Amino acid sequence: MDSISSCALAEVVARLNALYDPSWAESWDAVGLVCGDPEQPVRKILFAVDPVAVVVDEALAWGADLVVTHHPLYLRGTTSVAATTFKGRIVHRLIRGGAALYAAHTNADVADPGVSDALARAVGLAGELRPLQPAADDPRRGLGRIGDLPAPMPLREFAALAAAGLPRTAAPLRVAGDPDRTVRTIAVCGGAGDSLLGTARAAGVDVFLTADLRHHPAGEHLEAGGPALVDASHWATEWPWLADAAERLTSALAAGGITVEARVSGAVTDAWTATTTDLDPRAS
Repeated sequence: MDSISSCALAEVVARLNALYDPSWAESWDAVGLVCGDPEQPVRKILFAVDPVAVVVDEALAWGADLVVTHHPLYLRGTTSVAATTFKGRIVHRLIRGGAALYAAHTNADVADPGVSDALARAVGLAGELRPLQPAADDPRRGLGRIGDLPAPMPLREFAALAAAGLPRTAAPLRVAGDPDRTVRTIAVCGGAGDSLLGTARAAGVDVFLTADLRHHPAGEHLEAGGPALVDASHWATEWPWLADAAERLTSALAAGGITVEARVSGAVTDAWTATTTDLDPRAS
């Protein structure tokens, strides 16, 4: 194994910004460096979906110098980082522990490759991928991805393949459509994707896999003849990106002669922790 070296946080941030340009983020988003001294050395980097207490616990126990998360800590901004709120306490704990925090959110969603590329590979798509909704300034980037399965299969088999490829959460994947319908061309979108239901329908795909689908938009989509739907956990659809981002960052640094250690958080930070089946003693 290569010996671990270090570099200034500012250099790591520059490499992250090159991979996930902050200018690609939505205007409402809050991406980039949240806290940390640009001159501090970085040797260990932890990647996680959410900047929450359990992730901070893991980062500090491991001795991480930087935590890279997909979701921002202060998405709507703030006028205070006092430790009177859980977000303020996270900032204080990270600073006391010598760990910086960086977020790559919608800029990572539309990157090439980005969040949906990793999701597509995790659920079994092979070959070339293309954006579901291309960016106006670069058709290689954009929201979501469309790709093909290696061979046609019933919807029920694809759903099982997707479930096996994504990390386990309390709730199973939900499926809408004929389970015996043959499918091959799949659209995916990491995170909440019901704004792309019409785009998926217009693309003529067989299935759209995303998260956070709501009753009325999903029902109207199906009534309008849209593709089958697979609804997964928000956290689970974004988790595959972490390993890809870690590999891309460490490779970019290694190209400059810098070897850092990066790993993906083992914390499951999906908001839902159980179902009534899990909690009902009569089910055992």
